[in-house]
Amino acid sequence: MEHKKVVIIGSGPAGYTAAIYAGRANLSPVLYEGNQPGGQLTITTEVENYPGFAEGIDANELMDQMRQQAERFGTEMRTAVCIKSDLSQAPYHLWFDDDTEILADTVIIATGASAKYLGLDDEKKYMGQGVSACATCDGFFYRKKVVAVVGGGDTACEEANYLAGLASKVYLIVRKPYLRASKIMQDRVLNNPNIEVLFETNTLGLYGENGVEGAHLVHRKGEADEREYDLPIDGFFLAIGHKPNSDVFTPYVKTDSLGYIMTEDDSPRTGIPGVYAAGDVADPHYRQAIIAAASGAKAAMEAEKHLAGL
Repeated sequence: MEHKKVVIIGSGPAGYTAAIYAGRANLSPVLYEGNQPGGQLTITTEVENYPGFAEGIDANELMDQMRQQAERFGTEMRTAVCIKSDLSQAPYHLWFDDDTEILADTVIIATGASAKYLGLDDEKKYMGQGVSACATCDGFFYRKKVVAVVGGGDTACEEANYLAGLASKVYLIVRKPYLRASKIMQDRVLNNPNIEVLFETNTLGLYGENGVEGAHLVHRKGEADEREYDLPIDGFFLAIGHKPNSDVFTPYVKTDSLGYIMTEDDSPRTGIPGVYAAGDVADPHYRQAIIAAASGAKAAMEAEKHLAGL
């Protein structure tokens, strides 16, 4: 069985940045990229808010540059997915879906959080061409355009309000006859002249030739007055929540009610010596590449300090 100083699980901005820092510290890290190298960022198109790129940069190119930078400093990249862990004692035991096992003195969990989708085939078809799960990331591309947000909770209301400052019109598609969001968020949405709430409405599909041009909707599905219609839109934003990819580690690390790994103070420490969580798997609030990258740097620095003390 292999024994490594640093094992990084996950390959988004947090994982790759952790690998860059660990590599430069001469720790010979091994990074497991999983089944989506580059993480959630790779399902968008252009990134305009990452510092250092005045004209923006293609999301996949940004992640590829991070990957190459990590490799330059000695990171070994592997493609397997972690399927089981034993974090009860060091060195920590990890199992992967390529039938390999590894012992690690330190573990950096950077597995991210996956956006929840409605399950429509059209969501995949138009991903990056009008479908997005992050208004903060992609809203800028829809200035003066018409967009729809799906969801009725706080996240959906926050994203609708954010987009209302950019788009010419925002539809909030809510399957229930009420909003689940907090009272203050409800008030902001209902009193915003740029937002129209479509209660008791479900999305059946999307349409468009070279990207999203509209949504097939149904009002009061299954009721006597059920009505199907098409709504012309330029962008379709999903805001029905995220699921942190923490299941493999939850027997050992503390998580909140949604599954996000809880860390100590303003650090990536999980409470288990030598085990750290970075990026969206431990961040239910911001979900931004720059913040994930910073947390990855912190995790690697903590790992270096921990190893020095062994």
